[in-house]
Amino acid sequence: MKVVRMNHLELNAKEIDSFPPLAIGLGSFDGVHLGHQKVIGEAKRIADQHGWSSAVMTFDPHPSVIFGGKSKKVDYLTSFDSKLEIMENLGIDYVIIADFTLEFASLPPQEFVDRYLIGLNAKHVVAGFDYTYGERAVGTAQTLSVHSRGKFDTTIIDKETYEGEKVSSTFIRSLISKGEMEKVPLLLGRFYTIDGTVIHGDKRGRTIGFPTANVEKAADVMLPPIGVYAVRLLVNDTWHDGVCNVGTKPTFHPDDKKVSIEVHIFDFHTEIYGEKVKVEWHQRIRSEQKFNGINELIEQIAKDKQTALEYFRKNKENKA
Repeated sequence: MKVVRMNHLELNAKEIDSFPPLAIGLGSFDGVHLGHQKVIGEAKRIADQHGWSSAVMTFDPHPSVIFGGKSKKVDYLTSFDSKLEIMENLGIDYVIIADFTLEFASLPPQEFVDRYLIGLNAKHVVAGFDYTYGERAVGTAQTLSVHSRGKFDTTIIDKETYEGEKVSSTFIRSLISKGEMEKVPLLLGRFYTIDGTVIHGDKRGRTIGFPTANVEKAADVMLPPIGVYAVRLLVNDTWHDGVCNVGTKPTFHPDDKKVSIEVHIFDFHTEIYGEKVKVEWHQRIRSEQKFNGINELIEQIAKDKQTALEYFRKNKENKA
């Protein structure tokens, strides 16, 4: 898969002419949820049918960052690297990343289509029903056929729904914010994951029989609320079951408000400091709580571990 980043102020004829005929899926694609996958899948299907290359056009940063000003913080559902990884797994040939700036957002709709679609050799364009483009977002999925100047065909994908509500990045964020991790795969098509790096912590877990990997998450990626979770950890290309505490460790640090991610990996005894990992969130077990002493904490961690073990055991039985 080829990744091409473009700034509209620097587009040049040589770069544009280098593209083969494309079927392009349009969208921001944060999370690459089931609705997004319909758009991407249709672009790939059409490309394969006609012998063209498949492409996705997305934006960086998220439009709300630009329109919200410098103080706006976006909790992404996927890091940019994860988004690219998912798209590559979906079989896409090109990912075209448009630098989202105020100047880009101010392009007249026809100019956006001329430069970024017709100019990039689009032969078919696929967009979700609520896709917008151009100055004041006056361009819509429905106007793409008008602005195409007859140079490409269009397909509009209807909304994907779950229990009567539109599948959207906003809806998924609301589920994660409430810790309803078991519902997220029904909208994402996979369990929610975050990327991170294993860092040194206070190493207290190993002294009480539950050593943990302290994970520093990728910036701007959404973290589930404080609590204890059944998770899996991907390290060195292998998945491991575990139990994770997201919180401030109030038993030991009652005044510390810094949130940490600590994963106790079952039957794992390897040093992994500095390793890039992926945390996959399965089920929220309980809220974080302050214990009266170390023995009470150890007892509760043992119960949490048993709950997570039972969860994964049942999962494996259901798949068998």
